[in-house]
Amino acid sequence: MLNPFETEERRAFQDNVRKFMETEINPHIDEWDEAGSYPHEVNEKVCELGVFGFDIPEEYGGLGFDDMHMRKAVGLEMGRSSAGGVMASVGSRSIMLKPLTELANDEIKSRALPDLLSGRKGGALGITEPGGGSDVANIKTTARKDGNEWVLNGQKMFITGGMQASYYVVAARTGGEDPDKLGMGGISLFFVDADTPGFTRTPIERKMGWWASDTATLYFDDCRVPADHLMGEENKGFYAIMNNFNYERFWMAAQMTGMSMRLFDECVAYAQDRQTFGEKLIRHQVIRHKLADMSARIDAMDAYLNQVAEIMNRGEKPLAEISKLKFYCSSNLEKNASEAMQVMGGAGYLRGNAVERIYREVKVQAIGGGSEEIMRDLSVRLMGL
Repeated sequence: MLNPFETEERRAFQDNVRKFMETEINPHIDEWDEAGSYPHEVNEKVCELGVFGFDIPEEYGGLGFDDMHMRKAVGLEMGRSSAGGVMASVGSRSIMLKPLTELANDEIKSRALPDLLSGRKGGALGITEPGGGSDVANIKTTARKDGNEWVLNGQKMFITGGMQASYYVVAARTGGEDPDKLGMGGISLFFVDADTPGFTRTPIERKMGWWASDTATLYFDDCRVPADHLMGEENKGFYAIMNNFNYERFWMAAQMTGMSMRLFDECVAYAQDRQTFGEKLIRHQVIRHKLADMSARIDAMDAYLNQVAEIMNRGEKPLAEISKLKFYCSSNLEKNASEAMQVMGGAGYLRGNAVERIYREVKVQAIGGGSEEIMRDLSVRLMGL
């Protein structure tokens, strides 16, 4: 589908990311998936592309500019690779970079951002807890001021990139029992180093999808961080989290569109080769109709992404549209993955192919960053209904 917002620079950027994925990532996906991990140097190789440097000053190793169409291109190509687990772990730094850049003090930014953007060290965002994921206002982890330190206590769960991270942005409740600071009103963000006393982590290894991803549970037991590791205003962290979610959800929508593109390509290649009832599979009308429907859904997903990207590039924050975009893409990815499995038949059921891998990872895309149900409810409320 033609992209009316494509420029020579954006095309060259996307082509570079695609070439990298095809040569450096795709040949190793099965091996890394089965191993449940990937080599650390992959982080540095991906970061060399500059794909995480958007809207970060050059002095910290960033690109010094932002472009949502280029962000979309990164998501598309990472999704198209079908290396969901690897890209989730490598990209875990991306969802903590915005609050870090905008809210952390100069010392933290000067120390952490170059490490993260170069891939030398990893980072993770600590929001989800055992008792709540999409319900951010229900966070139970606490932070209590004690002299020149904050004392954190609590637990975070399903934290992508959590085991290899050196730096964390963590949400904790600072409002205490003040009724005016319960729910979304009493949450703050903190920068936590992995070697801070009182902080520990354990891996989550048996997962339905994202086998190669590094997923962890984080524990804070009287974990003391310096007072200046409070990021932004006390009790105002909820709003920073919500703003950060917008970029994560856009990126996930782009990934899901790329995943759908890969599903379509795999189906076409298989249908052109497979012989059934005396002719190629692609000559059967039922298969052609499935491919037509898949292509139409992908075109719609791509067009929706382009529209939201252009609006965001103009400085607007289309919150309802981002929420709708996220669940629209996840529901269509689910349909595309199901249809791809039908086209592939038994071949798609075998481990070691992109269709099987993407099929396993549909649900983590539908739930992560805000479940479909939450996204639907949020979009309606943002529409004023």
